[in-house]
Amino acid sequence: MALESGTRVGIYEVTGKLGEGGMGQVYRAHDTSLDRDVALKVLPESFLADPDRLARFQREAKVLASLNHPNIGHIYGLEDAGDGQALVLEIIEGPTLADRIAEGPLPVEEALSIAGQIADELESAHAQGIIHRDLKPANVKVRPDGTVKVLDFGLAKAVTTDPAGGDASDAPTLSITGATQMGMVVGTAAYMAPEQARGKVVDKRADIWAFGVVLYEMLT
Repeated sequence: MALESGTRVGIYEVTGKLGEGGMGQVYRAHDTSLDRDVALKVLPESFLADPDRLARFQREAKVLASLNHPNIGHIYGLEDAGDGQALVLEIIEGPTLADRIAEGPLPVEEALSIAGQIADELESAHAQGIIHRDLKPANVKVRPDGTVKVLDFGLAKAVTTDPAGGDASDAPTLSITGATQMGMVVGTAAYMAPEQARGKVVDKRADIWAFGVVLYEMLT
């Protein structure tokens, strides 16, 4: 669902389009109540009739709301947008890590600073039983001050807790919404661990694999 500049979504006024991806269109909007800019991520019209995709989008809101870390993009709310829904997200200025890598290899010190912040974010998410499943440079923003923000937990899945008291982050991934199932390959091929590419259940090690690929790309 395309939104024109000036369109109101609740208290948010759209001021322009920022981009588009597999899980929605993203717009810059102004919060007329708190006088700040935000990002609105709106589910495309083609998804509205698909219960699985709609469930995945709604799950993204809940997953993001459960995470509180300086290297994770914040969520402010979930709004009705005409016949669809929109996530109200922190707007993060600066290029994606993919943009930065396209300029050439990063100096080791810069690469390690970015990698350290991504690792801190992943550790925090994994401790809460959340796997990103689609970590890649395009889902990482680097602000002008060097702060890293990891985006798009739309493919994340909650993992089961071991009833014997084991580490939940080590448990295999389970679908809690029916949005995904065994045999379905979800993610971005170049960054997938082998078990993820084969459509098997994954745990936090799939994110660690992707992290290694991202670090390799930064250095080379």
